[in-house]
This record gives sequence, structure tokens and C-alpha cells, in this order.
Amino acid sequence: MINKVGKITVYVNDQEQAKDFWLNKMNFVLKFEQPIGPNAAWIEVGPSEDEFTTLVLYSKPLMEKQKPSKVSHPNILFSTTDIESAYEKMKQNGVEVEEMLKMPFGTMFTFKDQDGNEYILREDK
Repeated sequence: MINKVGKITVYVNDQEQAKDFWLNKMNFVLKFEQPIGPNAAWIEVGPSEDEFTTLVLYSKPLMEKQKPSKVSHPNILFSTTDIESAYEKMKQNGVEVEEMLKMPFGTMFTFKDQDGNEYILREDK
């Protein structure tokens, strides 16, 4: 049946600002980009060229016109093997990060993108 997570849609107010955030602040790579209308594009970014799973940076205003009930807050948890380094790098890149939480089940922190959407980064050991 299902063997991989392929794409995760994140609804963004401005696709160019979102692309800039993920490419320049989070060091992701542009995996695919194609216009889908006069003011929108299908944009996919990922943590590396080799990573299969991508984020689709989809136009929130376009989706609100197509299917308003589908627009919701993303709930995405990313993984890293060096949380301290990732935390410092994000801060240096101007990413809004919250306090690091050291829990019995892992260390993690919340960060926000250009639209204020929240994500979690957790250390995998």
C-alpha cells in the first residue's frame, strides 16, 4: 500500500516570500516550479535533492477561492540529528524560533515561517 509520504501542502499568502524563506533561511532546495495560473505556481521544496518528500507551497488565496474548507494550519514535524546546530543556524538566518524543549522523549523546538505557520523540529537519535 502506502510506502512513502510524497508531498505536504503548506498554504502560503505569498508564494515568492515562502520560496525565499524555505530556500534562503531553511537551506532547502527548489525541487519543482511550474505556473498554474496567472498569479500562482506549483512550487515544491525539500531539504535536499535526494529527499523524496517535498513541501508544496500552495497559494492560500487561490485555495480559499477553490475550497475554503481545505485551508488549515499545517502540523508538520521535521527531524534533525543535531538540534543545537539547527537551532543556532535558524536563529542566525532570522527564523523565529521558540525556546528549546528537552523532554524525556526528545529535544525539540517550534519555529515559524514567513506567514507565522508553526512547525516543530525534533532531534532523532
